[in-house]
Amino acid sequence: MTYTVNCSILLTELPLLERPAAAKAAGFDAVEFWWPFETSVPADSETTRFENAITDAGVQLTGLNFNAGNMPGGDRGLVSWKGRCSEFKDNIDVVAGIGGRLGCKAFNALYGNRQDEFTPEEQDELAVKNLAAAAEGVARIGGTVLLEPVSGAPKYPLLTADDALQVIARVKEEAGVGNIKLLADFYHLAVNGDDVQAVIENHAREFGHIQIADNPGRGAPGTGTLPLGEWIARSRELGYEGYIGLEYKEPQETAFSWAIREHASN
Repeated sequence: MTYTVNCSILLTELPLLERPAAAKAAGFDAVEFWWPFETSVPADSETTRFENAITDAGVQLTGLNFNAGNMPGGDRGLVSWKGRCSEFKDNIDVVAGIGGRLGCKAFNALYGNRQDEFTPEEQDELAVKNLAAAAEGVARIGGTVLLEPVSGAPKYPLLTADDALQVIARVKEEAGVGNIKLLADFYHLAVNGDDVQAVIENHAREFGHIQIADNPGRGAPGTGTLPLGEWIARSRELGYEGYIGLEYKEPQETAFSWAIREHASN
């Protein structure tokens, strides 16, 4: 199984730039990150340190989020956030630059929360423009923009796979871009009450990326009740060929115990 470790939610006991090496030491060759900087356009020295941490560890960066704002503070993306459009647009070039230098092809664009002072229609219109700009920006490095439903954020409007797929279809129709796909996070979909099995049956071949965590608790595989192994296997059978992102909460000491057990049983 080709796993990639999300170093923004795992190995958090370590400084961020030490996490790629820790993932490598744990037996993984690939990592992914949420936006790892405080601003949309960090200093060149910051991006260089981040890139060196990846290359020095000998791992492949497989996924990177666009700046999503203050995630601990409740922000969930700038794509539909009216008032921060120029900030998002400036972020596109930085993201594409990092991706181009590190060979990363998948870029998650969190949609953003609803704003009380604007209508959903106004925000959705902006989102289409921003997603199209992001898709065009990463197309030059062969990249794909990912759009994901999210749980636990009351004002985030994309809850089901269909919610995200409708936006994707609109962007493709109105902007004529093709490099935008669904990020199927099985945990978020399950928590939001989506029929994950049906989503897999109908769309697995079109998934841009898969992420996993168990439920309840967003813990490691095997700590909850979700049939993650079955869902992954079926997605593979139906044509998904990409990485499986490990995006769960678990202390460093036991973060990958399930993978060791899985390997030993094979």
